[in-house]
Amino acid sequence: MKMLYMGTAAAEGWPALFCSCPVCEHARKTGGRNLRTRTQALLDNSLLIDFPPDSYCHALRYGLNLGNIHTLLITHSHMDHWFPTELIHRHEHFGHGAAGVLDVYGNEAVQKSFYENLLIDRFKPHPIDDVVRFHVVHGGDRFWSGGWEILAVPADHDKREESLVYICKKDDRTVFYGHDTGCELSEAAWELIAAETYSLVSLDATMGQKTAARYHMGLPDAEQMFQKMKELGCIDDHTVKVINHFSHNGEMCHEQLTAWGAERGILAAYDGMEAEF
Repeated sequence: MKMLYMGTAAAEGWPALFCSCPVCEHARKTGGRNLRTRTQALLDNSLLIDFPPDSYCHALRYGLNLGNIHTLLITHSHMDHWFPTELIHRHEHFGHGAAGVLDVYGNEAVQKSFYENLLIDRFKPHPIDDVVRFHVVHGGDRFWSGGWEILAVPADHDKREESLVYICKKDDRTVFYGHDTGCELSEAAWELIAAETYSLVSLDATMGQKTAARYHMGLPDAEQMFQKMKELGCIDDHTVKVINHFSHNGEMCHEQLTAWGAERGILAAYDGMEAEF
């Protein structure tokens, strides 16, 4: 099984659109793995996680026909993770031959944005009920889609909505996808996390060597969370450990992130990275 990291940046992208800070200038100059689009991942070619504005360019870059995807998990309603207007293009009027229904799972804020963007006068002649179906989920909900058993876990992120991270299980593989979240998870969240043993764990490391309490993690937070998961018996030396979702405000280029991870057996994600497990 593999996880394809299609985008690995926080909201601004990297280099950020209007930014001239040293790390953004370095990214423009060096290119390569220092260029990052907004965070999105594809698990085992069948489970899509988040839907940023860069979804179209990701499909082009990685040769994907997203009409063949049937399950989409949304972590929260922030624009860099959820750009719902593009889903109208799954209607036969705009694109042809999309297979079956795309089941979209997210919180109530994500649902509200979904309908606000797609139930507008312009799109009324093209209802998408037959090709896109939305499901509201809450922390603690367990559901099945496309051969996956999925568990929604309450995140430590924007308190204006019920932000979620996800545990995804298929065959004998279990993945914890922890973006966007801080490390101060609730007792209920830790009970859900501790009940599993993971093949791959992907953690937020937005802030580099800095921290942003109760919103995102930096490297010290991610390292602490990996250690707690090890102490709980959730991960071991065979678990693939990844840090992801990087902001230029963390002030670390890819080479520095990679070096930090190499010392700890942790992969620093980059756009196009495939993590096999």
